[in-house]
Amino acid sequence: MHMMWLDLLFAHWRVPAAVLRPLIPPALALDEFDGSAWIGVVPFRMSGVRPRLAPSVPGLSDFPELNVRTYVTKDGKPGVWFFSLDAANRLAVRAARRVFHLPYMDAEMVCLDAPSPNPSPLGRGVKYSSHRTHKGEPPADFAAAYGPTGEVFHAQPGSLEHFLTARYCLYAADAQGRVYRGEIDHPDWPLQPAWAEIERNTMTGPIGLTLPADRPHLLFTRKLDVVAWLPQIANCELRIANDELRGDTRHSSLSTQHSTLDEHRYLSAHPVLPGAVQLLRLQHLRRLGRFVRAVCAGA
Repeated sequence: MHMMWLDLLFAHWRVPAAVLRPLIPPALALDEFDGSAWIGVVPFRMSGVRPRLAPSVPGLSDFPELNVRTYVTKDGKPGVWFFSLDAANRLAVRAARRVFHLPYMDAEMVCLDAPSPNPSPLGRGVKYSSHRTHKGEPPADFAAAYGPTGEVFHAQPGSLEHFLTARYCLYAADAQGRVYRGEIDHPDWPLQPAWAEIERNTMTGPIGLTLPADRPHLLFTRKLDVVAWLPQIANCELRIANDELRGDTRHSSLSTQHSTLDEHRYLSAHPVLPGAVQLLRLQHLRRLGRFVRAVCAGA
């Protein structure tokens, strides 16, 4: 899947690991920085969401999304664990729940341009609101204005910013408790320091967590191009096989440079593989098509 993440805010709070550990599957290790776990509330806009090599679909490919997340590892590979993902797209919610085993939820959401508190050459701010409406799920709300306060920078390995953002996979679990890993790829985050005026935030209430009163750690990104692969059961052998097929060797360390979004450089050096890669793409597209048809039939 290809997509763009736009007008994204990272708002993170330090929390004791013992608070989050019971909420994470035993197969995953809770990742810590500076002796603490971290929980993030991340509002943004999705744009151009589509299977790779396929066009965007008007009305389906662009929508706001808001996730609540923490950080985990498995087999030495750092990733993201989502407690919830709210989205203003009914079809996307149902497809993601079935395909990615992620806790997506329906929500009424608004994401608008907003002026920054002080006129700045850094550009506009964002006014964002979300109200969860998913049937059978506890309510959760978020309302804030936010934007950048400084120039773009890239997080350095070993920094908190790198720990919070340099994650190239997500983890999820199905109803049987099986853990899945979904690989993602993108350039280095073009991060900016940020301001935020959070009017309301009950996003962590459904997991029984009250956020600290401390000011959150804030980062902003205007735009990031992302590629995501369909999830597979997380085990070391399967991961290594998939990584090698894509020419991706970063599984051993976050500090290793990740592969670019462009596959052509790798394929030109491995002329035997393009046919296999195209076959895998076709298989993924067919599988995705079956899921979308099932979702449409049951929506």
